[in-house]
Amino acid sequence: MEWRDEGIVLGTRKHGETSAILEVMTHAHGRHLGLVRGGRSRRQQPTLQAGNLVDLSWRARLDEHLGVFQAEPVTLHAARLFDSAAGIHALQTLAAHLRLLPERDPHAALYEAMKVMLDHLDEPAAAAELVVRFELLLLEELGFGLDLARCAATGALTDLAYVSPKTGRAVSRAAGAPWHDRMLALPAFLRPGAGIRADRAALDEAFRLTGFFFARSVYEPRGLEPPQARAGFLAALARHFARLEMRGGSAA
Repeated sequence: MEWRDEGIVLGTRKHGETSAILEVMTHAHGRHLGLVRGGRSRRQQPTLQAGNLVDLSWRARLDEHLGVFQAEPVTLHAARLFDSAAGIHALQTLAAHLRLLPERDPHAALYEAMKVMLDHLDEPAAAAELVVRFELLLLEELGFGLDLARCAATGALTDLAYVSPKTGRAVSRAAGAPWHDRMLALPAFLRPGAGIRADRAALDEAFRLTGFFFARSVYEPRGLEPPQARAGFLAALARHFARLEMRGGSAA
C-alpha cells in the first residue's frame, strides 16, 4: 500500500531511540499517523514541527498498518507561529479538535480551512474569528451543524439575534424576545453574509456559542473534557485585548 498527499503537521511523539510517530492532517486521507525513521534527527526535526505544511508519502504492507512516512517541507509555518502565544494555542486547539475525528476519515473542507488559517494564526484577532468558524465547520462535519441562516420560528432572514440551545437554529430578535434569557446570543459577524469584523464582546459570545454545542453534542456524550488548549487560546486572546485596551488601541 502506498499513497502521496499534502499534509499539515499536528504533532509528533518519540519512537525508539531515533524515530518519531508523526501525526498529520491530510487533504485526501484525513488525520493520519505514521512512523518517520530518523524523525528525531537534526535534519528532520525542523520539518516535523507542528503547523508546517509538508509533502508526504506513506507506505505499508497492509492498509491497517501504521506505515512509514517520508515528509518533505513545503511551507514552514512553525517558527513564526511559535513566536505568538495565540498562535501556539490556536494551533494546539485545532489539533485537539481534529482528534475528535476518526483517524483516516477524509475531511477535505477542514483541511483546506486549516491550510488557509495557518497564514493568520499569529494575528490574535484574525485567529479568533478563524478558529470559531473552524469550530462551526467541525460541528457540521461531525453531524451537529448549526442553522444560522434563517429564523426557526418565522423563517425571517434578517435581524437574527439568538440561537436556540435546543435546536441549534437561529431565532430573530422579535421571535426570541420572550425567551431571550434562555437563548444563546448570535454574534452579528456570524450571520450569513454579514461581512463585518468581530469585536471582543462578539468573539466572547461566539466562543460561548460553539463551546455550548461542543459540550452538549460532542464532549459530554463521549465522556470528554474540553481541550486545555482551547482554554489557553481564550486566555491568550483575553491578554491580547487587555493590552490593546491599556494602549487605547483596537483589534483590527
